[in-house]
Amino acid sequence: MLRVSVIVPLYNKIAWVERTLRSIAAQTFGDFEVIVVDDGSTDGSPAVVEAFPDARFRLITQANAGPGAARNRGIAEARAGLVAFLDADDAWRPEYLEASIAILDQNPGVCSATCGYLEYPGARDTEPMWRARGLTPGVHRVTPTTGPKLLTHMLSFMSSCSTVSRVDTVRALGGFYNRDRCRFGEDAMLYLKMLLTEAVHFRFDPQVEFHREASALSGNYRQARPPEPFLLHPEEVRAICPSHLQDLLRQLLSWRAAKAACVQGYFGQWRPAARLVRDHVAWTDWWNPYQIAAFASATPLAVPAGALIRGVRSR
Repeated sequence: MLRVSVIVPLYNKIAWVERTLRSIAAQTFGDFEVIVVDDGSTDGSPAVVEAFPDARFRLITQANAGPGAARNRGIAEARAGLVAFLDADDAWRPEYLEASIAILDQNPGVCSATCGYLEYPGARDTEPMWRARGLTPGVHRVTPTTGPKLLTHMLSFMSSCSTVSRVDTVRALGGFYNRDRCRFGEDAMLYLKMLLTEAVHFRFDPQVEFHREASALSGNYRQARPPEPFLLHPEEVRAICPSHLQDLLRQLLSWRAAKAACVQGYFGQWRPAARLVRDHVAWTDWWNPYQIAAFASATPLAVPAGALIRGVRSR
């Protein structure tokens, strides 16, 4: 049986997809299959995959449905016990799979292994940032004392491109969020469920290259990003969250909703901000550093205030 299925969601990445494929082919661990799921590309990038000279790689095509749906299609086709994901504009260092699989073999009670990464352009090592946020290497299981701030940072650290998981766990948790062609936070729904129900492993050695300059889904936005799916459909996470972590989950939702409401208010979108505050932020959440700003963002005053702030920042 194959050890790992590598899934690459592909949508209009003709300039970068070959670099991605070569980084997979160059892995020091070779017992894998690669499933490239073309999500309705129109730029000819599927032809690059078809021409790639490695029999372990195969191409599946589907109508455009978003990155979550593309990854889920790959999960359905996966034949291995482990699953790894790599976006078609990023790359792995050669030891990525070998090191991740070794950790999972050494820790049978752990469902995933997440490593550090470099951010391009500039090859910035992000380890100091994550350590400053309180993350530590090793096995982690969320408890009621974890706190919403640390849980938020743990969730942010778990990127699909830097996490190898046991496929049975991913399937049991429902895979990636895939409704409405979601293009932001579709992986956070899965990894939040994973953190609330399973033990995970973190390490900081940078085995992944995130090419922010090549991605249309990251970097600075000129308009408000949509709320993360777990804020719009919290019932999915609440349904699987253990009873002893329900209060921590409520605090996390308050934290993330208040921050998202502030972003919405910055762009003058006070009605979406008001919905987030109504659904998740309570007056008693005095511990939430974004609470007051979120309540202000949830009023019509956010329109002139946001315009003023944007004007000052653009000077």
